[in-house]
Amino acid sequence: MSRLTLMRHPSAFLPVAMSLAALIVVVASVAVFGVVREPDEGTAAHVFQLLIGGQLPIVAYFAVRWLPRSPRRALPVLALQAGAGLAALAPVFLLHL
Repeated sequence: MSRLTLMRHPSAFLPVAMSLAALIVVVASVAVFGVVREPDEGTAAHVFQLLIGGQLPIVAYFAVRWLPRSPRRALPVLALQAGAGLAALAPVFLLHL
């Protein structure tokens, strides 16, 4: 099984897609409303939190299922998932949102 075949499994591509969606939510919110610090979190913040938190069990499932079977192919996919997650978190930390 190649890495490309492994990426076709939902547990491999869903966390990357969720991270991309979270990044789009942050960028769209900043583009529309600017960098505002509100006392109460808005809808964009809640959607972001659900997307980031929701991918953690999927990544854990992927790691438990594929690391013992094929660690050479699973590690780059896990690295891609981690990189996508960090890319989604970066604007939040850099802009202090």
